[in-house]
Amino acid sequence: MKNLKIMFVVLFVAIVGVLLFISMEKKQVKQIKPIVGATTFALYDITKHIAGDTVNLVNILPFGVDPHSFEPTPKLMVKIAKSRLVFYSGAGLEPWIANFQFKGKAVNISKYVDLRELKSNGDGEQAVTKQNMHTSSLDPHYWLDFSNMQKATAVITKELISLMPKNKKLYLQNEQKYIKMLQGLNTLYKKTLTSCKNDTVVISHNALGYLANKYHFKVQSLTGLSPEAEPSAQDVNRIFKDIKSEGLDTIFFENFVNDKLIKSIAHDAKIKFELFEPLGTITADEAKAGLTYEDIMKRNLKKLAKALQCR
Repeated sequence: MKNLKIMFVVLFVAIVGVLLFISMEKKQVKQIKPIVGATTFALYDITKHIAGDTVNLVNILPFGVDPHSFEPTPKLMVKIAKSRLVFYSGAGLEPWIANFQFKGKAVNISKYVDLRELKSNGDGEQAVTKQNMHTSSLDPHYWLDFSNMQKATAVITKELISLMPKNKKLYLQNEQKYIKMLQGLNTLYKKTLTSCKNDTVVISHNALGYLANKYHFKVQSLTGLSPEAEPSAQDVNRIFKDIKSEGLDTIFFENFVNDKLIKSIAHDAKIKFELFEPLGTITADEAKAGLTYEDIMKRNLKKLAKALQCR
């Protein structure tokens, strides 16, 4: 009887030991997920859909913060330094990244997409040729071109596979789903914006160049590519003339930009003002609601179609 009790105690201890070992193994599995960072919402959305829960994904640009003026805190810089892989937009959008030394791999996505090169023409911007690159600046909003988003998706998928080859099948499956979604958005935009009464959109700063080029409408903006530039009286007068000559009934402004002047113009011109989201980032409330790139681009399309009076 005594031996039986001893055997029972030994067995109990062994079972507890095994359970503790399994528990520790699970914790270790969670801890070894590689940290992957992304600097803009578009890149974050791609990575999230491709990698799922196989990585610890860090949104480097906090939701609700303007990407054009963002500077990472020392605490965030430490977190970035621990990342095995970082995807950043490039094209001048993250000037803070130039002097940062990454311990892991940092991928400049702008090197893999088609960029618009621009110069000022006095009325906003216009595309320039390779020969005029010394007078040009790059339009960093390339993620608003669905073809560029497909190219970015391919690069991000390839890098994730290189980081975690065991998940190759999953990543490739997710890549195909995401690309199919992007192709669907392109089809929807093309169909919706084919027949429109107006051909011009007015906005606070020109984040719409890629969409305008792709779907054949024009953009007039107060401050060109820089959302922080102060518009002059000449800029305001030019916008009033555009609104009147084109018969426009809507002026767009963006998240994280002071909308006081836009609202004043809308009031004086007796037209509507509407939010367009260029998706460098999203608000904290939108993130909490789980909104995706697809969700917001569909919402943007409805607003564009209304402003352009598409049939």
